[in-house]
Amino acid sequence: MAETITFSQVKSGIGSTKKINATLVGLGLTKMNKKITRKDTPELRGMLNKVSHLVRIEEI
Repeated sequence: MAETITFSQVKSGIGSTKKINATLVGLGLTKMNKKITRKDTPELRGMLNKVSHLVRIEEI
């Protein structure tokens, strides 16, 4: 498994539940098309799975 993972927000969180929006903020995704690189952990994978319909994983 790779050390880091890069992802970006491709759809807006407007209209989503509070939990989904809080997950986006927890991931650091505050704007559309913002790229984030983080250490690949099980916790991060779980958060990305929860908002998989709003984000694109670019590098695994």
